[in-house]
Amino acid sequence: MADFKFRCIECGARFNEQEVRYVCPVCARAQQPGGVTRGVLAVEIETLPGAWPEVPLGSPEFLAAFLPVTSESSFPAFAVGATPLLPVPRLRESLGMPGLWVKDDARNASGSTKDRASQLVVAKAIEYGCDTIVCASTGNAATALSCLAAAAGLEAIVFVPASAPRAKLVQMASYGARLVPIAGSYDDAFELSLQASARWGWYNRNTAYNPFTIEGKKTAALEIARQLAPETPDVVVVPTGDGVIVSGVARGFADLHRAGLIDKMPRLIAVQPEGSAAIARALGAGAAGITPIEHVASVADSLVVGTPRNAIMALALIRASGGTGVIVGDEAILAAIGSLARVTGVFAEPAAAAALAGLEQALAEGLIGRDERVVLLVTGSGLKDVASAARSVSIPAPVACSLDAVPAVLGL
Repeated sequence: MADFKFRCIECGARFNEQEVRYVCPVCARAQQPGGVTRGVLAVEIETLPGAWPEVPLGSPEFLAAFLPVTSESSFPAFAVGATPLLPVPRLRESLGMPGLWVKDDARNASGSTKDRASQLVVAKAIEYGCDTIVCASTGNAATALSCLAAAAGLEAIVFVPASAPRAKLVQMASYGARLVPIAGSYDDAFELSLQASARWGWYNRNTAYNPFTIEGKKTAALEIARQLAPETPDVVVVPTGDGVIVSGVARGFADLHRAGLIDKMPRLIAVQPEGSAAIARALGAGAAGITPIEHVASVADSLVVGTPRNAIMALALIRASGGTGVIVGDEAILAAIGSLARVTGVFAEPAAAAALAGLEQALAEGLIGRDERVVLLVTGSGLKDVASAARSVSIPAPVACSLDAVPAVLGL
C-alpha cells in the first residue's frame, strides 16, 4: 500500500483521501462551465520504494508499490501495461538517431495508453464500493473504461461525441458499456457527464477532474525508466490533448527522481495538431494559461479538445522539465502513420502517430539533438481508426487470378 495525500496544484492545500474525491473544494469555486478544470489534485505518495521492486512490470505487486491503493488486490485481474520499449533500428537509421526508442502502448488491452488511467480508476471504484463509473471521452478513454469495467464487473456509462470513429464506438458497445452519443463536441460531453454523475451519484472518471486519471498514466514513465535502466531518457515525446497523459508521465518521472531511481528528469515535448493546439501555443508564446479554441478539428480525434482540462498542470510540468510543445499538421500526421508502420512494424492511430510527426518537427526546430536518448510514446492502435490510415495508402483494384496479371499490379 502506498500512503498518499492530495495536493491542490493551485493553492497547495493538502487533503486526505476521505476529505475529497475529485477537485479542491476551494479552487473549484472558480470553475467556469467549459473552462479548464480548476483545483486539480495531484497525488503525492508519501513513501516510495528506494529500489526497483523485483517483480514483473505491470504486475499488481509492481503497481501497488507506486500507486495509491490499499492493496494489490484492488486491481481487477486483468493485464494492463508492461508494453514493450522498442529499439526501432530502421527508424534510428533513417533519422540518424542511435538513441531513439518507441514505447508501444498500442499493445494495451483496449489498444491505448488510456487503459493505465482506467485501471487505477476502476481499482479506486472497487475500494470505494462504487458499481457505476461514468466518463466523457473522444473515444479511447471510454473504450479503456469500458474494457476495465467489464473485467471488474462494474457498469460503465460513456458520453462521447457521435463523430467518434465507429471502431471505437463498436469497441465500447462490445464491452457492454452504455453509450450516450452526443450531437456536439468533447467539451459538451464533458459538461453533460459531470451533470449526470452529480444527479445519479455515479463515480466520475473524467480526465483531470478525477485525480487518479493523471496518477494512473504515470505507470508509462515507470516502465520506460525501468526498461532503460540504468540510463534515463533525455527527452520523451508525448501526443497531447487534455494534458493528462503528459502530466502523468511527468509525475511518474518526478516520483522516480525523488526516490533516487533515476538521475534526472527528461524533457517533455507535447505534440498537438494544428487544429487543436491550445497547450502547444501557450508554451510557444510563454503564456501563463491557454486560450480556448473554437471549432477544433483534426484527423487525430483523440487530441481534439478546445479547452484542455488539465492545462494548468500540464503547462507547469512541461516547463519544469525544460520541455516545450510542437504543432503538426494533419498531412504530417497521416504521413507518419505509414512511416512508423513501414520502418518499425507499429501501426498507430493518428493521435499516436503524431509522436513521430512531432519528433520530426522538433528536430527541424532544433528542440531535440539527434544524439540524445529519445522515447516516442505511441498511445493508440491504428485499428481504432482504419479509415484515417486508409487516407495515406493506396489499395490496388482487383485483378484476374492469373500469374500474367501480377506484373501490372506490382510494377514488375
